[in-house]
Amino acid sequence: MTVAYVDSSVLIAIQFQEDRSTSLIDWLDGFERLACSNLVEAEVESVCYRERIELDQAFLSDISWVFPYRPLSLEIAKVLGAGYLRGADLWHVATALYFSPEPSEISFLTLDVRQRSVAEALGFRVALANPPGCQGD
Repeated sequence: MTVAYVDSSVLIAIQFQEDRSTSLIDWLDGFERLACSNLVEAEVESVCYRERIELDQAFLSDISWVFPYRPLSLEIAKVLGAGYLRGADLWHVATALYFSPEPSEISFLTLDVRQRSVAEALGFRVALANPPGCQGD
């Protein structure tokens, strides 16, 4: 089974139908299971509210939500050991580590260059520097 942890940057690009959104959808469709922190819901909703776009709740329906039952102190320390990330980006990578303690078993999908670099340093599969059909970040 191919599994990927998806950061909000990918989902927001799709929600706002950026030029690369079709390629991003095709990229996600290549995975059998998508997971992300429930923080993604707040991040996507916040951007939609700011831009006055209504979010179709079905948009997030195929995602497996990761709900840590304990503090992520160990994962956060491990992430920071691989490189500095700001709060939400740090939380996403730490949550992905919680979800898959063996990072090489899943992909980490993000459009953020720094976050991708840290995820790769931790051993996550980061797929391509850019999804097929996407140019730049």
